[in-house]
Amino acid sequence: MIPVLGLTGAKVGVLGLGRSGLSAARALREGGAVPIVWDDNASARERAEAEGFEARDLRKAMDELTRLVVSPGIPHLYPTPNPVIAAALRAGVPVDNDIGLFFQSLGQGWDAFDVTPKVITVTGSNGKSTTSALIHHLLESAGRDSQLAGNIGRGVLDIDELINGSVVVLELSSYQTELARSLTPDVAVFTNLSPDHLDRHGGHGGYFAAKRRLFAEGGPDRAIIGVDEDEGLFLANQLAEGPGDDRVIRVSSGSKLTGPGWQVFARKGFLSEWRKGRQVASIDLREVTGLPGAHNHQNACAAYAACRAVGLAPRQIEQGLHSFAGLPHRSQVVGEKDGVRFVNDSKATNVDAALKALQAFPKIRWVCGGLMKEGGLEALEPGCANVVKAYVIGCEAEGFALQLPGVEAEICTSMERAVAEAAKDAQPGEVVLLAPAAASFDQYDNFEKRGDDFVAQVEKLL
Repeated sequence: MIPVLGLTGAKVGVLGLGRSGLSAARALREGGAVPIVWDDNASARERAEAEGFEARDLRKAMDELTRLVVSPGIPHLYPTPNPVIAAALRAGVPVDNDIGLFFQSLGQGWDAFDVTPKVITVTGSNGKSTTSALIHHLLESAGRDSQLAGNIGRGVLDIDELINGSVVVLELSSYQTELARSLTPDVAVFTNLSPDHLDRHGGHGGYFAAKRRLFAEGGPDRAIIGVDEDEGLFLANQLAEGPGDDRVIRVSSGSKLTGPGWQVFARKGFLSEWRKGRQVASIDLREVTGLPGAHNHQNACAAYAACRAVGLAPRQIEQGLHSFAGLPHRSQVVGEKDGVRFVNDSKATNVDAALKALQAFPKIRWVCGGLMKEGGLEALEPGCANVVKAYVIGCEAEGFALQLPGVEAEICTSMERAVAEAAKDAQPGEVVLLAPAAASFDQYDNFEKRGDDFVAQVEKLL
């Protein structure tokens, strides 16, 4: 656990008692603060009370609070602030989250280390979980002490106490970067940007602004920026003092990057690192089975750059890439039968992520559908050339199928039927791919449950 420092004796409200909320309450108490907690769910309050925390309606405690710590799923501005947060805003009580507490506390403890630890943060729309897990894997495979936390793995305040030279890798969502009052990573990664969570951020500009805080307010020593979209180009331009400023490492998948600065890019399956106008390393990604497709090659470039920024050699990174198995629900190869591969990419919950999955394989029996997001499905058209047929699931299956651009579609509704029909139709050399391009909440609690169902149906066939 990382005790929260700087709030000894202060009463701190904790709103939301899921993983990050309870973790924050424990870390606050460990650091000498006095947490007062609340969750609208009575069973969550009972669990907290069983650990000795005082549960009380925080709207009635604002005059006592020094700070309000909020879990990431609770809206603080758009579409409307949660009533407790609205009360805090009116009372002038600072609103924060566990990420802010982590950086606040970490910054007060550096004197204890001979070799100061490093913090690498990863944000973006797609690929941040894979990139974060890959950085963690590469560090561990090279013998560096590393912990993975944040939006993946453990809550950030639940990690073990740091040791000399260790590295903390944090995946951060826009919900987390938008609210944290302290953001001071050593290395910050921006993978890419595509429309997502727009209601929560008041539109595309607000969504980008939430991501940008990690770089503009965090001031990382090194910023690794995916420049395949305009927002990434803009962000890299804002952070660099000139073309040769190697505090910014530009990353691309598909485009050769030139200039006197520091670049890492992938083209035709090869990763290249260039610095000061010269190539310094190259890695063949085509045989890295845990990272299929151009979108995963972008993840590999970002992870490579982050590890180079903390001192790993290209050969160490290359060895680690080949032992990376990938993450569940993200281009996860479930199995193969009669020359047909089954791939679970349930995490492809938006159009951009699904498009990248479609572009990773040449002949696809596509299991898709779910709770559609804003913007429609037209942007999928470039990847639909690889689709032999779509098998549509979800409560909106008919409406979803009508929006698919130029694709033969069968309405299946259930995962069981979709997998069975796709497997029956599939020919050797084809891929049965779950890449929903939609949220899961019409039929499943989350994308993991949806992916688990796909895997279960495939395992029946295998």
